[in-house]
Amino acid sequence: MMKRFKDKTVIVTGAGSGIGRATAIRFAKEGAKVVLVGRTSETLEDTVKQFPEDHTWIHADNHLTVTCDITQPQQVEAMVEHVINKFGSIHVLVNNAGKAVQGKITDLSESQWQSAIDVNLNGTFHVCQAVMPTLIESKGNIVNVSSVSAMGGDWNMAAYNASKAGVTNLTRTLALDHGADGVRVNAVNPSVTKTDMTTNIQESIDKTDKYLARCPLKRLATPEDIAAAITFLASEDAAMITGVNLPVDGGVSASSGQPEF
Repeated sequence: MMKRFKDKTVIVTGAGSGIGRATAIRFAKEGAKVVLVGRTSETLEDTVKQFPEDHTWIHADNHLTVTCDITQPQQVEAMVEHVINKFGSIHVLVNNAGKAVQGKITDLSESQWQSAIDVNLNGTFHVCQAVMPTLIESKGNIVNVSSVSAMGGDWNMAAYNASKAGVTNLTRTLALDHGADGVRVNAVNPSVTKTDMTTNIQESIDKTDKYLARCPLKRLATPEDIAAAITFLASEDAAMITGVNLPVDGGVSASSGQPEF
């Protein structure tokens, strides 16, 4: 595999499972110094155990695990300072940490609504804000993990859809504001992906049958599918791409929603 990120420092939030784990592993395979951020040190260390054992470039000093609650700005600032102290700079930020909250607005409690906004939108804001100065110095880039649900509505997902729609438009705005600084900002917008976070959602749609009926590729995305898109957008292969929200959804967003005739 090409080492597109050799000598680059990459932060991945939510790196302890699912898309974040697959993304951290993919960056490690491509030579990056990977900073794994999450709320539980044990799951982050489990991710590190899956890093490639290529001793020509992987060694104990080129990754870092940091426990951090991204909803807490002071913790985020301390995390960023710790990374800069260790590696000197940051070249890529992947905002992947997220939370799925289901329910109609009439069913949601205030705490459920707030938790979706705090993790998905406010958390993304906190990390982007803290990392942006060093990304301007390194001419780096951000890849946010939004959702295909941010591009249209879903039944029973009021808080999640609203928070991810905020991430989608924050991505566009940051791209506009910081393109002249040499910082690219993009997002991937996955559809239903095989992760622990989406297990309940998959069960709620008749074991995905209804979803797959609308999906041209007739399968769920895997975390590795999403990681491949993230690393593309973060790489020099995407040097002229910014402000994009890229659906990684097997073609679901290509449909108007009408059934096949």
